[in-house]
Amino acid sequence: MAVFACLLLCGSGQVLARDNGERAIFDAAFDDTFNRYHLPGLAVGIVEDGKVVYTRAAGELEAGKGESITTETLFKIASNSKAMTTGLLARLVDQGKLAWSDPVSKYLPEFRMHDDWVTQNIQVRDLLIHNSGLGPGAGDLMLWPEPNHFTRADIINGLGWLKPTHSFRAHYTYDNLMYVVAGEVAAAAGGKPYDQLLREQLFQPLGMQRCQVGEWNRIEVGNVAQPHMRIGDGNQVIRRDGDLVPDATGMAAGGIRCSLDDMLTWVRMWLDPQSQWVSATQRRTLWSVQMPMPVSQRMRNWDNTHFNGYGYGWRLSDVDGVWRVAHTGTLAGMYSSVTLLPDQRTGIVVLINGSGGEARTVLTQALTKHFTAPEQRATVAGYAEALAGERGKTGRSSVQVPDTSARASLPPAQAKDALGRYVDPWFGTISLCTVDDRVVFASDKSPLMRGEVMQVGGRWLIDWFDDSVDAEAWLEFHPRTADTGGRLSLSHVDPDADSSFDFPDLDFSRVADCP
Repeated sequence: MAVFACLLLCGSGQVLARDNGERAIFDAAFDDTFNRYHLPGLAVGIVEDGKVVYTRAAGELEAGKGESITTETLFKIASNSKAMTTGLLARLVDQGKLAWSDPVSKYLPEFRMHDDWVTQNIQVRDLLIHNSGLGPGAGDLMLWPEPNHFTRADIINGLGWLKPTHSFRAHYTYDNLMYVVAGEVAAAAGGKPYDQLLREQLFQPLGMQRCQVGEWNRIEVGNVAQPHMRIGDGNQVIRRDGDLVPDATGMAAGGIRCSLDDMLTWVRMWLDPQSQWVSATQRRTLWSVQMPMPVSQRMRNWDNTHFNGYGYGWRLSDVDGVWRVAHTGTLAGMYSSVTLLPDQRTGIVVLINGSGGEARTVLTQALTKHFTAPEQRATVAGYAEALAGERGKTGRSSVQVPDTSARASLPPAQAKDALGRYVDPWFGTISLCTVDDRVVFASDKSPLMRGEVMQVGGRWLIDWFDDSVDAEAWLEFHPRTADTGGRLSLSHVDPDADSSFDFPDLDFSRVADCP
């Protein structure tokens, strides 16, 4: 039993830190994070002066199964996929196959935005810097929760129905769908599917042998971490992979999986000024501020940050006077971060297969400070306490969530006028029908978007059947009029819910009776 415990908690990997003192600092940060946040699995790698000096992995592929995470374990890197997409595009620019200023319609004639002028003027570069004019998370319900049945053609068609919330190029608002479009632009310019291009142009030349994209066989590949969420005192697997992992519709935005060893290869390439994988010109372009971003109060307090901006697939800022190039990745049950300090040729990679948002923040911050402000002796505990202070005594980051504990099943008789089949122009068809004497909301194309309609006071609430769909929705029925057969709209119960649950952009029109 003691040997098994050490296998899980002591971790695997190679430690090559400059001295025992530095190794002890890295180990302390790793151990505190792993134990404080009760993570199912964690992998960390550090590069100094272009060399890998620290790797460590701990935990399990699936909680309770005893299969240990190693430096070769595949994790979902989520939005750290975006830098791989922009790197691929930069290679195509170097090869003369596209230009950043090319109109998107040159490669995708079917591409449409809600505004015709934007359709005509949006360029390849605009797909990469979150300036589309769409609101936060617009259309993300076509990507997540996975698995679903939306295609990349659905996304390109759906964009034309998503109404902007501000002017094109006015300011930064994070967007995933444009990166899906960017992947299709790469495919059109490169003459091959995106996943094939990525294997040929990135994984193979750089020797990133474990990375996976597109459709692949989990059994043949092996050593694949599963996502978890924290339920009660334990970690529970959610959205478990089948034997065959399907092509992810959003792979160019967040669908790539890689190991810690592969991510360190990726990091070392970027920290090597002599690397010829992309030209020096394109490297500068990718790492130049293309869209200003706000400097948060936390960045000011923690890092004395003076500037913040988005390049092509990278966030650019300063921390303690040191230039930082970084990105994070977030999917249900999977968190990643990549931090580069190019002038020091230093890089940090963190991969987590559990509910690890805060864990990623505090660990990345403590490790970064070791290189930018070592005299501060920053610790995971210190940053964890700072986050707790931000939340305050309520445990909430900003607003109060309505109390819905008094919910009760909605009697079908009370919903009889609302029952039927409905269509939203980008999300597709849903049913609001009686199933086993319960009123059930169910999406045709997104199987996890299925739940019972409850009543809370005078309102209707959708209680999703799958616990991993953790953003409950208010459901409102708009009765029939002379012009419509009835409508449904959704809104967030928790105003702080993940914006990828894009309820505000949904507008369902009734088209048929329940079967």
